[in-house]
Amino acid sequence: MSAYCCPLCQQPLQRQNQALVCAKGHQFDYAKEGYVNLLPVQFKKSKQPGDNQDMVQARRRFLNAGHYQFMRDALAKEVSACYSGTGYVVDMGCGEGYYSAAMAAQFQDPELVHGIDIAKPAVRYGAKRYPGCQFAVASTKQMPMASGCASVVSSVFAPIFADESARLLQDNGHLIVVSPGPRHLAQLKALIYQQVREHTAPDTPPGFNRQRQQLLQQQISLAGEDARDLALMTPFAWKFSEIQMADLASADKVTIDAEFFITVYQKIS
Repeated sequence: MSAYCCPLCQQPLQRQNQALVCAKGHQFDYAKEGYVNLLPVQFKKSKQPGDNQDMVQARRRFLNAGHYQFMRDALAKEVSACYSGTGYVVDMGCGEGYYSAAMAAQFQDPELVHGIDIAKPAVRYGAKRYPGCQFAVASTKQMPMASGCASVVSSVFAPIFADESARLLQDNGHLIVVSPGPRHLAQLKALIYQQVREHTAPDTPPGFNRQRQQLLQQQISLAGEDARDLALMTPFAWKFSEIQMADLASADKVTIDAEFFITVYQKIS
């Protein structure tokens, strides 16, 4: 049996060759890259939901350059420490799978870690590049996975759906959230905002207790092209003018504060 349930009827999905099939005959084929699309067309709110191709490519270039590796490594260690020994690890809003792959490397089990994202271009890339984990296109607001199937759910700069996370988790399972630290990207934001406000630690989602939190802080020195990619992959990318983007790209060096809260919550059983 696969980790997934049918998004149309919620019945378990069984692997049959290169497809997942439920008892009612709904079928979802695996793409050649190795991912499965569990987002039926009638569930889409737009033709191409999620991040666009430019944003995906910018994030891919930036992350592959290793600028956030210090945070990725810390996150992977937390996932390993929280894993109960049974169930799956689910990376909600996984993007291109950069963090999913680091989690999977802790376990050496290609069936254990599942990266889920609504953006098909991102999932396609992740499945092609990272064969050590599973990928699916799906809405993280309504996950096509069984209740209680996960030991750990992670969310890295992605929306947190507390009810859905709690549904997926086993009793006493863990939700691990990566969110911006106080001065995260302050230098970039100063280019577009008159007043740069510091981020605060996230609130505890309903249905969970906060167990621990760490704040990672590092100044990163970026070449101009990397600084532009970082701006493109942020939620405030649309506020940058073409001139500002060109100025970033032509800079010799840009120093940026990279700060992250990694917060571990436990499900209240």
